[in-house]
Amino acid sequence: MAAALPLPRAAAPLAVLRAFRFAPWGAPAPRRRLLPGPPTAGEPPPPVLPPASKLADPPVLGAPEPPLPFRAAEAEILRDIEPVVQLIKDILHSDRYGDGECLCPKDENVVVEKLLAFHPRAQDKIGCGLDAIMVDRHPEFRKSRCLFVVRTDGVWIDFSYQKCLRAYIREKYPSHAERFIREHFKRT
Repeated sequence: MAAALPLPRAAAPLAVLRAFRFAPWGAPAPRRRLLPGPPTAGEPPPPVLPPASKLADPPVLGAPEPPLPFRAAEAEILRDIEPVVQLIKDILHSDRYGDGECLCPKDENVVVEKLLAFHPRAQDKIGCGLDAIMVDRHPEFRKSRCLFVVRTDGVWIDFSYQKCLRAYIREKYPSHAERFIREHFKRT
């Protein structure tokens, strides 16, 4: 039956849907005020603008953006580092890896790319080459577990994941790094 309708009538339901979507029938048309004065009960007050001298200059194209306020930057940094921090805590504080056990390739890649690459002395730690990343007890502080670089010559050396995170934050968020580190890291 719809095939027998001429084209304008067949397109009518589509036109009705478009009209409803952009201007619903139940919505009253906005009323304009012709005379200045206080707004009526159903009308919101007009926006109050600061004096022209207090308005900010328009942004200049190509100019660097102003730095984020600290709390916004702090939230961004936390979102950025949180997955890596959670992985490291899981590696060190769960029974997922035993003492002296090397990380699986997936975890090792994350640790090398997201942490070890930013360590201030990464080249010294890796030395002749990286064979694996291992979890074990710290040689001096036997109650704490830490990450070790296992080099291709068989030597293994510990590294601080917190030093790596601090260096990463300083590189990526230079204007907020020191305050963030002061507030979120216990030791410097």
